[in-house]
Amino acid sequence: MPVTIDRFTGRVISPAGYDATFLSPIELDAPTRTGLVALPYTHFTVAIDPERLLAASTAVNIDGSQLRDVERGDDWRLDPRLPSAHQAGPELYASNDLDRGHLVRRRDPVWGTATVAEQANADTFHYTVCAPQTATLNQSKTLWLGLEDYVLEHARQYGQRLSVFSGCIFAADDPAYRGVALPRRFFKIAAWSQDSVLAATGYILDQTPSLGPILERPVRTDTATPPLGPYRTFQVPIEDIAAATGLPMDQLVAADRYAPQPAARLDDQRWTELAAYTDIVM
Repeated sequence: MPVTIDRFTGRVISPAGYDATFLSPIELDAPTRTGLVALPYTHFTVAIDPERLLAASTAVNIDGSQLRDVERGDDWRLDPRLPSAHQAGPELYASNDLDRGHLVRRRDPVWGTATVAEQANADTFHYTVCAPQTATLNQSKTLWLGLEDYVLEHARQYGQRLSVFSGCIFAADDPAYRGVALPRRFFKIAAWSQDSVLAATGYILDQTPSLGPILERPVRTDTATPPLGPYRTFQVPIEDIAAATGLPMDQLVAADRYAPQPAARLDDQRWTELAAYTDIVM
């Protein structure tokens, strides 16, 4: 099978990508739609929207029994398989308080042999794998970053494997910044096999309140302190994620373990705001 060599690092870009049979005997295709460009990496695949310059969806296989600790690194680079005009690059993140937020969490695909794990780690540092997220740190963002760990622990008794789908929720009124419309919301869906039956839960991270200081503030110096603002994390019906993204998710919707709860909801009475992992419905 042919491979692509990154001209900047000399590393191979893996063509293997997301495996739909990973949760065997279940076969689960990654959500996608017309107009997206699929880029396979080691243990994950990214689907770029070339008009928005960011990933509409990502799909990663996580084997909790084979995870490895690999030095993080910070070698961010464009993917040579995609025209640079179709991917948001370093200029979007320069001299401001935007983070390159991993849509595929760095450690999730880092499993298998040492060589494969190191390649997976390197693959996550393509700009195609990240999206602009404000640098704000609070409990809600910390909870979001650890969702895979929490769900993986729940799935441990069923085989220690997850398939996770994440991406940007694009909206027509997303604010423009340096030629890129900044997504206000992101989604994450975790799926696993429970007694050979597909189970799934869905989540949304809303960074809307923290985008204001980024858009209104001039270019900062390296010593400036990032502004503080809230993130909000919700557990939501997967059918709401499908509707918001335009991504077909029939299998995941049918496998959804969540039903809206009577407390801590949004006005539409369907979303539960999460303050702790114990709020999650599994």
